[in-house]
Amino acid sequence: MQSEQEQTETRFREAWDAAKEVPIIQDEQKIRKRMTVIQFVTCSFVTLLVFALAFFSKVVAVESLVALGSSILTLACMPYFDILTNVMLLNGIATLSALLQAIAGLVAHGMKGFIASSVVSVAFLIAGFIFFGLNYLRERPNKSMGLLVGLAIGSTFLVSLNWWENYAMLFKINFFKETIQDIKRSRNLVNILSSLVRIAVISIVVGAYVKLSGQDWSSILSVTSSTKIVVLSLFAIQILSSALCRWVAVVACKMHAVRRSFVLPMILASPATLAAFVLAIGTPYIKFRNNANFTGTFSDYCKIFLIVDGPGLRIMKQLVTDLTFEVCASNAYSKGTPVGYALLGCSLVCWWFGLVLCTLYTWFLNTNRLERTKDLFVRNLYEAAFIDQSMLLNTRFEMQERMTIYLCATMWHETQDEMMKMIISMFRLDKFRPKKNNFNDVSFESHIYFDDAFKQTGNERRVNEYAETLAEVIREVYIVFNDDGKGSFRERKPLPEQKIIQTPYGCRLHYILPHGNSLFIHFKDKQQIRHKKRWSQIMYLYYLLGWRLNRQYFLMYKDGVEALADIKERLQKAKENTYLLALDGDTDFQPSAVMLLVDRLRMYPEVGAACGRIHPTGTGPMVWYQKFEYAVGHWLQKTTEHVFGCVLCSPGCFSLFRAAALMDDNVMKRYTTKPSEAAHYVQYDQGEDRWLCTLLLQQGWRVEYNAASDSYTKAPQEFQEFYNQRRRWGPSTMANTLDLLATGSLTSEKNKSISKPYILYQTLTTVSSILGPATVCLMIAGSFKFTLHVNANIALLLAILPPAFYTAICFWLGHTRSGIQISIAAVLSIIYAFLMTATLLSIVADMVLQNTFFTPSGLFFIGITSMYIITALLHPHEFHLIIYGFLYVICIPSGYLLLIIYSMVNMNNVSWGTRESGAPGTSAPTEMHQKNVKCHKLLKLCGYNLEIQVNKDEVVTSTVPLNNPEVQPGGSLEVGESKELSKPEERIQTLIHFIAYNGTEAAVNRRAMAQIFCRRIMAALPGTTSCILSLIIKIIERSVTLSMVSADVYMELDPAASGCERNPLVETPLEMPPPIYASLDGE
Repeated sequence: MQSEQEQTETRFREAWDAAKEVPIIQDEQKIRKRMTVIQFVTCSFVTLLVFALAFFSKVVAVESLVALGSSILTLACMPYFDILTNVMLLNGIATLSALLQAIAGLVAHGMKGFIASSVVSVAFLIAGFIFFGLNYLRERPNKSMGLLVGLAIGSTFLVSLNWWENYAMLFKINFFKETIQDIKRSRNLVNILSSLVRIAVISIVVGAYVKLSGQDWSSILSVTSSTKIVVLSLFAIQILSSALCRWVAVVACKMHAVRRSFVLPMILASPATLAAFVLAIGTPYIKFRNNANFTGTFSDYCKIFLIVDGPGLRIMKQLVTDLTFEVCASNAYSKGTPVGYALLGCSLVCWWFGLVLCTLYTWFLNTNRLERTKDLFVRNLYEAAFIDQSMLLNTRFEMQERMTIYLCATMWHETQDEMMKMIISMFRLDKFRPKKNNFNDVSFESHIYFDDAFKQTGNERRVNEYAETLAEVIREVYIVFNDDGKGSFRERKPLPEQKIIQTPYGCRLHYILPHGNSLFIHFKDKQQIRHKKRWSQIMYLYYLLGWRLNRQYFLMYKDGVEALADIKERLQKAKENTYLLALDGDTDFQPSAVMLLVDRLRMYPEVGAACGRIHPTGTGPMVWYQKFEYAVGHWLQKTTEHVFGCVLCSPGCFSLFRAAALMDDNVMKRYTTKPSEAAHYVQYDQGEDRWLCTLLLQQGWRVEYNAASDSYTKAPQEFQEFYNQRRRWGPSTMANTLDLLATGSLTSEKNKSISKPYILYQTLTTVSSILGPATVCLMIAGSFKFTLHVNANIALLLAILPPAFYTAICFWLGHTRSGIQISIAAVLSIIYAFLMTATLLSIVADMVLQNTFFTPSGLFFIGITSMYIITALLHPHEFHLIIYGFLYVICIPSGYLLLIIYSMVNMNNVSWGTRESGAPGTSAPTEMHQKNVKCHKLLKLCGYNLEIQVNKDEVVTSTVPLNNPEVQPGGSLEVGESKELSKPEERIQTLIHFIAYNGTEAAVNRRAMAQIFCRRIMAALPGTTSCILSLIIKIIERSVTLSMVSADVYMELDPAASGCERNPLVETPLEMPPPIYASLDGE
């Protein structure tokens, strides 16, 4: 039995720890495929039969009524009314919609803000029908006209049923909800069947109308050529205009131009059409009056009207003539009574105002960019007979909820420039989408998780210089973005107060950005919580998705505020509309890049993550190499994966993740697994972003690539840093790919984007990567044979010996001396680069000598070059990167041979490799012994840091002999055993300071000084390193003549001397308590 405290902790954990890990159970595979086919056919037939019965019971009745109403209205009723009445009569189909809106608002399930407009809309529409009936019944008070008026009014009500789904969602009725869900799951099939039903109903109505009206089919089918021209022309215009209208309206809504490009044109369509008809009829009438001195009324004009004459297209004149005859046939115009005109005008105005008020909600819709059509409109089909009314009434009442995007950046030892780029990007996003904006489609909240942000100062833990640099960067950027004024004389707004909150993991700093969004900085103390990037990601996953998202709905469930089904539905919507943008501390991006990734996830619900085009930044040959490498990788590999299957890795420096995907089974929970085996360290911690994508793919989610979403990140500029970075990436990539291939059969069943051919493609890619070093050796052997003209066996031996020698050296040195391994690789890379250059020149020379490129080497060279050039031409804004292709080619042996050897040998090295000892961005100047420094310069040359220091001479009048510690010139000085210094590198720093010092007068005993150095270095360093350093010191002792040393330098070497202050560089070792590791999963 659990104790009360354990039960309380369990309930508390349930509030935020919603993710779970479940075993994967694979169904039994049927061996006999014939049984599988029979089972599939049988189940499909039963499914289709059940669906057909359900469909006919729920949907066919509505579709039949809609088709009946539209066919009666357009075929039987409208031919007996005038053209102007018909234009505005179509607005009457909004009557039932307005009535349902009003009822839904009154019962508190709809939008209460539109109750008044809905009620007034119903009143206007009913008044329009009353005026319409009075007008025509006054002209023709007989049963046939009464029947036509009644049929017209009833047909409009039937047509209004077409959008019942839009209003059924306002009523919380299970029958409506279940029916709508069934229709959504089979929308395409429903559209096909509803179209067939409409064709059948319209055919029946036409046949019944011809029979009841006493007409003959021969008289209907036999028409004159002019009538055929008019009918076909109107038919073509109707098809093209309605289709284009619907397409352009959808585009306008996706472009956030709902009001001015969708609602306003649709509202004005009917009045504009009415005005166009009036002008088409009235213009010939006015011309006739002016030319023929006609003084009669329009009724008199109708009696003598024959045809519209004059210049213009024949088809247009025919249409205007028929239109005039239709208008003149009405008693309201032929008799021209004022009462008839008044009733006609009142009916037209009431119908239009009723439609405007009924669709008033469309003016206040908040649509998302590139919203899917099915999320904008209830039905995918449109009504061509009344396109403007159907588009307005088909618009959904409730759009998708507002999206929430959490920007989650991880930091460690970034420099000031790198911090500046990322912080500026966050402030840009704050300016792009303020907290209060007109779009109201997305909200941003930024979080920075700062690893190892504390240091020990006395008995206190305080933030280190990197954290202070970040705070200074935020202050500078805040002032820039907060300064909106122009001109020389403007008031600068002060930085608002920051909220500092103490937390179990360290502390949290809260900023309110200039445009209202929030920025949180989480300073992590590695003595309180696990550090490194993956655990920072786990921290924000559980904090944002567990504590901030899931907990509020869990509390609603515990409090019994709503029904469990409603809470689950709201939680699922919140998961789908919550995204996490993973960032590195040096990522630079624009708001448009983020929105492109958002569009990708909004348009495709099955996409769990999306990444963009990563651009490396920096200077030097290593960056040039990486720029071309990144370009080729995105141009060819990323796009291939995106098209044929899905992307295997969404880089953690700039990727957007869906909360619903991260909170799925076996994703977030399994991502918290602590490494317990050797392979775990490689797969889990060395390439955390690739492992997270592997979990998403195995769970059935799709990962996509958007080439237009650009981001920029700092690339390694030094050879050693580059090798250490790729030492992490290479084995991690291989481990995750093998994991995915091992579960390829099950993954292809769960993930529809990963097919068996795609698994085969990845298998071939993996095999080619494994064979890469051997392929490079063969290529080098060919280079030796081609350039040196040696035997093939000798060339192969020459190609194998350097990699074998390098492999042996790497194993012998071990990962503790990886710097020497990288130095050897750098030397071999230069040699290989010269060899590759000579090979390329030899290939070109051979093609010139043979006067043809139809040779094996020539065809290969032309083929590779053409592939790169054509690919670059397809990316014109990145075409300049082709220049770095030559450097990439000559570095192939280094990147695909030496680097792989170095990575495989040092797989047991699980350190991060980059920024291990990076200096802070703008920390306070280090207090070092600089009183004799005359000039100190820091330069950057070809990606390397160069430090130049010039010292000045200093005359010393009194020194202390090393062999007589009792002598006290000018005071007491006693040489005794010095304290052990805290760090070996600080001892070496002191040694370098002493050797670099140059005096002019005081003579010292250099052997005694060397002995002091040896004793103190040995005390600070481990055995092997101490022996090596002792050897180095002896070499220095025999080769360097130190003519002088000042008393203050002597005292610096011996901090225990009386009357001397300790060197500021040498601090007392901090007494640290044992590390306390805590994670968010309760350990």
